[in-house]
Amino acid sequence: MATSPSSANMDRSAPSTITTTEVIARPANATEDYKNHEMMILTVRIWRNWRRNFSTEAPLSGIRVLDLTRIVAGPYCTMILADLGADVIKVEKPGTGDESRLWGPPFLENSGDSVYFMAANRNKRSVCIDLKQGRSVVEDLTRKCDILVENYVPGKLKAFGLDYNSLRQINRGLIYCSITGYGGRGPYVNRPGYDVIAASMGGLIHITGAEDGAPAKVGVAMTDIATRLYAHGAILAALLSRQKTGKGQKIDVDLLSTQVSCLINVASNYLNAGLEAKRWGTAHSSIVPYQAFKTTSGYLTIGAGSDAHFKSLCDLLEIPEIAENPKFLTNKLRVRNRKELIDVLEGIFAGKSTAEWMEQLRNAPFPLAPINSIQEVFEDEHVKAIGLVKRVPHPVAGSVRVVGPPVVYSDAENSVRTAPPTLGQHTDIILQEVLGYSEETIKDLREKNIIQ
Repeated sequence: MATSPSSANMDRSAPSTITTTEVIARPANATEDYKNHEMMILTVRIWRNWRRNFSTEAPLSGIRVLDLTRIVAGPYCTMILADLGADVIKVEKPGTGDESRLWGPPFLENSGDSVYFMAANRNKRSVCIDLKQGRSVVEDLTRKCDILVENYVPGKLKAFGLDYNSLRQINRGLIYCSITGYGGRGPYVNRPGYDVIAASMGGLIHITGAEDGAPAKVGVAMTDIATRLYAHGAILAALLSRQKTGKGQKIDVDLLSTQVSCLINVASNYLNAGLEAKRWGTAHSSIVPYQAFKTTSGYLTIGAGSDAHFKSLCDLLEIPEIAENPKFLTNKLRVRNRKELIDVLEGIFAGKSTAEWMEQLRNAPFPLAPINSIQEVFEDEHVKAIGLVKRVPHPVAGSVRVVGPPVVYSDAENSVRTAPPTLGQHTDIILQEVLGYSEETIKDLREKNIIQ
């Protein structure tokens, strides 16, 4: 485990300085954001239970992350680190918090938090700090952290004295990851960026949609998701680098560069063959047949990616003569004669239901699948069998369900342990446990509206 030089003497496994008994003894109005005493007691109990049951085999156990991100790409990145065992402290704006808390309906039962917020913030602790007035508090937290992740417009945090060059002076081992729309250089550096904007500028929307239709947005924020994956991998690499050098560093990850990198073969086609891309619907520009076909009950996607797969498909559809047709013998020929072949296959698949085709093709050597609704996704026997959906207790809603980590380790923990936090749920606990602040200091910060 890497340890930053500035925090080498810190005991990361030390028990919290706050106890359930101490919380019960406090007056009911000890913190403004807790509506009643029981909520704070429950918060401590959930956190205590997590601490007791937390496996030291989690890859990032002992690593602490200061999370200054909001919306999707940043929170998804820090959630991956949290799933892997890092102690992620989510710093939020007093009063409103992460903007995605308000991105509803739908909203969580008995809560003002959107269910959208539930998707990217599990396994974290929330502390409310006004960045304009609370610079010293953030600096104190930085001294205790290995990693800081932020996704503000470039220059915003510098105005608060919370940029990399400022914070590295107080923690030389700090790994500081900035997730932005366009990176730290270039003519667009100061522009704000959202997923759909980067997907537009980076070509994804241009190549998405029906062949004869208008450009279409992908159903989820894929550019954001890809960016958080790049960011989390870069952070892990920086941790390994720090083990060798003892030094932290700054990481810049941006939505536009990520999206352009995700053009993969489409980019290569243009850069090396001068081919402009077009929309193909569910089809593939370079592989045939590789697309969805309409059935009597829905759609079925076929991926016959090789000549052998195509022959097997024709045999299973009882049209072996199509596989032997000189027009379709190779993938190159099938791409050239795409329309003729697809017309034949569309006529065949239109004759039965998706379930009937799944049964008829159950022993196929090539991949195939129905196009599922979201309900069908979560009712799928395989999704249920692997236990991908997890239920965890929530201090307001009772419990919430989330999609757990898709990666399974043979000898390490990667798990859902706690629900996404309520706004400022852990402010007092973090300031006492991590920073050693006294109750008087916390009270003073609250009265000055620096924390919530």
